[in-house]
Amino acid sequence: MTLHLVGDLLTAAVSVRVFGHDALAVLRRLAAAGVAMGMSELRGRRTGVGGGL
Repeated sequence: MTLHLVGDLLTAAVSVRVFGHDALAVLRRLAAAGVAMGMSELRGRRTGVGGGL
């Protein structure tokens, strides 16, 4: 292993350690927003709002 490769691996490990929690939080919020949009769409179709079925 070259010294350059070791430096790249250490940089990647530190980046994952620092930003990993933030990335997971963002993914969780995106998933929650998707679920909320899906639920509102289901409620709208069930009540007949939107000119659908």
